Amino acid sequence: MRLKCKKDYFCGMRKMYTVLVMILVVLSSCQPEFTKEEQAQLEQALSKAGGNKVELEKALEQAPEAHRKAVWFLIANMPERDLTSLTADFILENTKVAYQAREQFAWCKSLPDSLFFNDVLPYVSLNERRDNWRQDFLDRFTPLVADCANGFDVVDSVTQNINEVVKVEYNTKRRKADQSPYESMEQGMASCTGLSVLLTDALRAVGIPARIAGTPLWTNMRGNHSWVEVYLDGEWYFTEYYPDELNKSWFLADAGKADPENPIHGIYATSFKKTDLSYPCVWDESIEYIPAVNVTDRYIRLYQEQVMNTALEADELMVDFVVYKNEDTAKGDNRVSDRVEVWQGDKNIDFGYSPSTIDDLNKFLKFKLKKNSDYTIRYADGKGGQLEEKIKTGEKAELVKLYQESL
Repeated sequence: MRLKCKKDYFCGMRKMYTVLVMILVVLSSCQPEFTKEEQAQLEQALSKAGGNKVELEKALEQAPEAHRKAVWFLIANMPERDLTSLTADFILENTKVAYQAREQFAWCKSLPDSLFFNDVLPYVSLNERRDNWRQDFLDRFTPLVADCANGFDVVDSVTQNINEVVKVEYNTKRRKADQSPYESMEQGMASCTGLSVLLTDALRAVGIPARIAGTPLWTNMRGNHSWVEVYLDGEWYFTEYYPDELNKSWFLADAGKADPENPIHGIYATSFKKTDLSYPCVWDESIEYIPAVNVTDRYIRLYQEQVMNTALEADELMVDFVVYKNEDTAKGDNRVSDRVEVWQGDKNIDFGYSPSTIDDLNKFLKFKLKKNSDYTIRYADGKGGQLEEKIKTGEKAELVKLYQESL
């Protein structure tokens, strides 16, 4: 009798355990999909959608569970023009094909959601027309990357062949700067912004995190430029529609002389996720809904590294420059970011911006100059005027300290 009771006891315990597991499963399925903050972001976005709210809600409801957070990300961060116009079918198709690439390509599968959501999933880069390009571009560019071993190989294959695939050339006779992929392909031409949109979309289609970067105005006042950045092995690199090697291009010397203190001369990269900055669109300065990040310092660093790594001729040396408010502030390392120009006679041979007080103490503005030569250094006095200092280089590398004020 005791054995039977013991058996009944364990049977009862097993049933109770089964019931508890079922209750836990039910409770876990009832947990909210989004955090309170995410839900608030979603509600704020939906409140701006007007009559199109039903389409956005439909996209959320019909998205497979594995894609729902991605759909939330798009809706929570898309600009108002898209909240009021994009259909559920457009959003769901874009998301489905993006996940198809994520499953298909190892370099995309390994990405964290944050990077995949912000730099692979988005259907747009700037203010261009919203084309449904993703499936078409996946089909067009997959043959180019099918045998690639890693993301570096993918970027190389796409950039080397995109011109042949889409049949678009650089031409300033294009109808407008901010062309969508198909607007450029219909004309067979685009300027740097349209070409960058094309390349960004092609790379995203095959699972490479990509975004547009550019400046509204070079510090040499020679206009603006747009290009593409790609994320590989933990860092961002730049490339172009007509590529050189990663992080190498004709424009690096100009980008490396960007002014970190002057927004119009800064370098910016796009973001789909909302930020505190707006990407500067020189073709329409009223546009303020494209999120951006300031990447000026990275381009200055890349250029300075390039200068350092370039072999010196026998008659050359490297000269470092730093600017202080006065000799007193130099003791506390209160450096000033200032435009420094190097002149020889009546010729301006180089310029750049000195490091500020928040930069590493080992960072200096570097110029490659001739040994045993006379130069005039011009820099701002911090009051709207300009100062000059004569220097004569020697045989060895040196550090030149400049002061805006005399004690």
